[in-house]
Amino acid sequence: MLVAVAVACGGEGDEGVAHIAMRDNVFGRDLTRIGVGGTVEFSNDGRVPHNAVAVDGSWSTEGAFGELAMVSGDSVRMTFDTAGVYEYLCTFHAVEGEGMVATLVVGDLDDVTYGGDAAAAGPAPETWSGVTRNVPADHPTISEAVDAAGPGDLVLIQPGVYPEQVNVTTPGLVVRGADRNRVIIDGGFERTNGINVIGADGVAVENLTVRNTTGNGLLWASVEGYRASYVTSIDADVYGIYAFDSVDGLFEHSYASGSWDSGFYIGQCDPCRAVITDVVAEWNGLGYSGTNASGELWVVNSVWRNNVAGIVANTLDSELVPPVERVVIAGNLIHDQGTDGAPAGSAAWSAYGNGIIVAGGNEMLITRNRVVDSASNGIGIFPNLDERFWLSADNEVRDNIIEGSGAADIALAGPAGSGNCFEGNGDVMTSPVGLEVFQGCDGIRFPFRWSLGPTTESLGRIADASTGGLPDVDHGEAPKPGPQPQLPGGAEAAVVPAVDVYAGAVPDLDAIATPPLDDGAAVSMTKGPNVFGVHLATTAWSVFFGLWAYVMPFMLFAALFTLAVGDILRRRGDGDLSAAQAVGWVLGSLLIPFLAVIAYFVVGRSRVPTWLRVTLIGGGIAAYMVLLVAGALLGGIV
Repeated sequence: MLVAVAVACGGEGDEGVAHIAMRDNVFGRDLTRIGVGGTVEFSNDGRVPHNAVAVDGSWSTEGAFGELAMVSGDSVRMTFDTAGVYEYLCTFHAVEGEGMVATLVVGDLDDVTYGGDAAAAGPAPETWSGVTRNVPADHPTISEAVDAAGPGDLVLIQPGVYPEQVNVTTPGLVVRGADRNRVIIDGGFERTNGINVIGADGVAVENLTVRNTTGNGLLWASVEGYRASYVTSIDADVYGIYAFDSVDGLFEHSYASGSWDSGFYIGQCDPCRAVITDVVAEWNGLGYSGTNASGELWVVNSVWRNNVAGIVANTLDSELVPPVERVVIAGNLIHDQGTDGAPAGSAAWSAYGNGIIVAGGNEMLITRNRVVDSASNGIGIFPNLDERFWLSADNEVRDNIIEGSGAADIALAGPAGSGNCFEGNGDVMTSPVGLEVFQGCDGIRFPFRWSLGPTTESLGRIADASTGGLPDVDHGEAPKPGPQPQLPGGAEAAVVPAVDVYAGAVPDLDAIATPPLDDGAAVSMTKGPNVFGVHLATTAWSVFFGLWAYVMPFMLFAALFTLAVGDILRRRGDGDLSAAQAVGWVLGSLLIPFLAVIAYFVVGRSRVPTWLRVTLIGGGIAAYMVLLVAGALLGGIV
């Protein structure tokens, strides 16, 4: 097979060229057929980096760029001169034949079964090999040192600025800077990732800084065993410190800022067996994002400040193993969420101003956090809509301190599943009111008490982002941090590959305490005006969707109910209805809102003029739907 690779402009391609779009996170075609000698154009039409790699290793889009990823807007043409069935995947977003996978058939063939798994890099050694690869004394670049290293070696980097992307394929390496603040891997706003670990188990990165990448600062994908210790990520365009489809991990004593999506990210794993502890995330779209990251996952004892939103655990259909479940979020200081000074995408803006969000997640424990000055809600339990509609259920929110929230301290956004409980969070304002009374963690609960107000506000934020109504901070414009703490022992610290890291990092939940109010945090925000749970001190689109989608149906119901009850009482006074009939219609109208009132007007022989009934029922509902759909269209939601 002859594969010719060329970089082309984006678009649908010329006539006779099969176009395959890469989106977040699917290929535009599951199956593509071309003739022998045909050409395929791959284009990254998404926001995050992607690639296309043949499972049998015979071709990949890597050849066009000399690196693993295609960033948004990149396009590659490849010509296939040999008949065959070629299964391919994106190594960032697929595993074991699932996720972002597709098939290319060249020639007149019928066998299109998915063919197998990518080769593994081999097992990671548990101990240091004793070999140190010095940069630049022995190897002028980090990449050359990594390529020369064997499993379990130490790559030790002296201070300097290294303009490269480091691709690690050897298991068990420890990549360490001699000085965290002066060993800098610089993407120059043109390279995708600072350090890229694909399929190499047990790799640890320590005591260095990665900055100015078009994708991610550090990435581990499809590995068992990973660790980031005393690492700084600045201005990664997507994620700062990132693990995908990986297990047995630890992010500790690290810092991330300026990320368009999130500073720290763990995604697509169950059980993840991972811990995030003693990290700082600021000036990001999201401080932490965990899509479909479930089971034995701890986000603890860290600081999340000045992000668009703080900690967000969410479910999406675009990644495997949904929904997100069984995560412990404890002992964190989360303050000043809702900044306008961070780069952010529409997904982050939908979470604007929330300290902690669970979006379509189950069985989460949120405890002993201090959440201060959130522009929207301190802690929010939300549904999430993707290909499917994911409700949140059986989440436990207890013993947190929440102050200075712009909307509600705790919000249960609807629709919500059953089993969510709230207790011991002090003197808090909740949406809906009385969550700790009616949905406490002990005793009787009302299973379906939730509010649509927070949901519609989030919908309005999406509309704001879609129409350019929110601040737009360019990549690289977020504030820069000062010096960060060094790895104890520095270059002389013990060398430990990232093997079985979770077992030694699991926190003692009983030992986690609510953090004090320090780190520059202060309770300064006051709650804005609310109408029936709708936050009015927010953007125009959020107020529109809140009032129209949430409050207006209640107002329409109130008008219909008042008219019906007045008619029922008049008919009862005239002897046209028995007492039992009158009570039945009134109680039915309260217990079955809308439907019972409409039924009364249709079949209950109401004396209200027909034109008035038709106007209120048909005209009211029609006007409501017309304005709601028009708002969704104008807001770019549909």
